[in-house]
Amino acid sequence: MGVAGELSRIATKGAWAAGAALAAGGLAFGYGLSERNRFQVRHESLAVLPRGAAPLRVLHLSDIHMVPGQESKRQWLRSLAGLRPDLVVNTGDNLSHHDAVPALLEALEPLLEVPGVFVPGSNCYFAPRLKNPLRYLRGPSGPPRSAARDELPWRRMHEAFGSAGWINLSNRHQSVPWGPLRLDFSGVDDPHLGRDAFAGWPRGSSTSGEAPHVRIALAHAPYQRVLDTFVDAGADVVFAGHTHGGQVCLPGYGALVSNCDLPTWRARGLSWWEHSGREVPLNVSAGIGTSRFAPIRIACPPEAVVVTLTARTA
Repeated sequence: MGVAGELSRIATKGAWAAGAALAAGGLAFGYGLSERNRFQVRHESLAVLPRGAAPLRVLHLSDIHMVPGQESKRQWLRSLAGLRPDLVVNTGDNLSHHDAVPALLEALEPLLEVPGVFVPGSNCYFAPRLKNPLRYLRGPSGPPRSAARDELPWRRMHEAFGSAGWINLSNRHQSVPWGPLRLDFSGVDDPHLGRDAFAGWPRGSSTSGEAPHVRIALAHAPYQRVLDTFVDAGADVVFAGHTHGGQVCLPGYGALVSNCDLPTWRARGLSWWEHSGREVPLNVSAGIGTSRFAPIRIACPPEAVVVTLTARTA
């Protein structure tokens, strides 16, 4: 075979390899587009209530990233009311489009009739931007620069949540009577934007000492500094989102990134966060949506989480 023939053979082999890579990439992208709508409900149980207390069914929602026209997501969110939660915990990133608030509120309408608490994420405040996804492998994405900030109608969303009775816990705390218990909530504004400022726990009313207290902490992004603060302050359980569970995971390995300093193996699910000799259950939701500029999930289906809080046995 002459030089020309060898060059032709190499070129043909390279073309086949490139074609195979493109085909594999296309299949992966197609699968990722499909998996983003394979909604599921994860169930967990935590014995954190005082002895003898009745179970408390908490529905944890996070990272909805609503965009107008997402009918499958809308219908699935509405169906979650059928789980009959006692409390809804929403850990932010509800929007991914300027015109998404009506669609979001319509999807959440049945759940807005349930008592709820919430904290915002960066994609409650600002619209997502087109980014190179490989940047996430270098570390967490930074907050948007002032010149690039495209503010979303978060005030309208928060007003609607508040009108429905959901409690805004952005650097705030509040105590709520729950039968013979008091649920002490404390949340922080989005740590990913550096807006977090822990407000401590509510002092309660003059008669609040007559009821056992359960301390529930919320944050959008589970940065270690925030989790350490919650644990040191005596939280009984922590809820967070932000990670998307990694969004693109390797089967048998898991998340490649968490988009914060949380270890990637904790990017989805229930684990125990330990600090200064104390550990607290931490539920990190893999989230329900994605940025509209990266609408795929691989080996990481979207989820809502039902965490049933039960009484301690000892």
